[in-house]
Amino acid sequence: MRLGQLNGLVAFLAVADKRGFSAASRALGVSPSALSQAVRGLEARMGTPLLVRTTRSVNLTEAGRRLRDRVGPAMQEALAGVEEVQGGADHVSGTLRLTVPRIAVPLVIEPVLPGLLARHPELSVDVSVDNRNVDIVADGYDAGVRLSESVEKEMVAVRVTPPFRFVMVGSPAYLARKGRPKRPKDLLEHDCIGFRRSSSGQRYAWELEKGGREYRIAVQGPFITDDAALMVSAARWGAGLAYVNEQVAADDLKAGTLEEVLEGYGPSVPGFFLYFPARAQRLPKLRVLLDAMTARLPRKPARGAS
Repeated sequence: MRLGQLNGLVAFLAVADKRGFSAASRALGVSPSALSQAVRGLEARMGTPLLVRTTRSVNLTEAGRRLRDRVGPAMQEALAGVEEVQGGADHVSGTLRLTVPRIAVPLVIEPVLPGLLARHPELSVDVSVDNRNVDIVADGYDAGVRLSESVEKEMVAVRVTPPFRFVMVGSPAYLARKGRPKRPKDLLEHDCIGFRRSSSGQRYAWELEKGGREYRIAVQGPFITDDAALMVSAARWGAGLAYVNEQVAADDLKAGTLEEVLEGYGPSVPGFFLYFPARAQRLPKLRVLLDAMTARLPRKPARGAS
């Protein structure tokens, strides 16, 4: 491979990752014109367009997507090797890229990052808040946070929150007006605040369980969102019943601004996990994040960790 091709690949992958030349040029410390020239040179050598440029956006062509998916993981592996060697095994520097669902931000990101960044001044953290399931290797992330059911089996997964359950809650005013559901099917007679799945855009059907029996209720209501905190707010102002992580509703339940309904029907989940490719365990920047997160609670060993 010629040096120009390698430079062109680095430039192309940066633009594909940052979704634009300006952001990619800042990340690489070069001018947008130099970056554009490198990408055009790569396109010329390959004989096919890799990017579709408009005045407002930059998108990948089909050939560009194939190149990113094929070369991106290998480039990440090479950069990880450079970071591992650079400055020694214990030197923490560089950018740590994470993908985290919105509901996990106050649980695992906000409590950890201030101290982590204070202890490691050469470290920077780039957090993408996204409720979709993300291919962290293809999209260039170092690690992600998700519920265990959403973590790919080949990844190392380490628990970063204790197990928790989901609860159904409503405001005292709403419950006084509409009454309290006594059985899962009663939810069909209530206004239920919907959660929209980011991947499909479909409304989530509430999953309940009790005594070994499982229920899946296709609830309806006048309000839907993809943000758990907003669901709690909507329940608080009386828009209907909400189905949320008990930790998100804990303060309101304690204060009495929300009340739990159908107690005992909320399912439990193992919690949130930090997940990453096995090779990434060598990176000092990931090790310090892992230490900071796992230090908060005693937990079981990582799945897949050696």
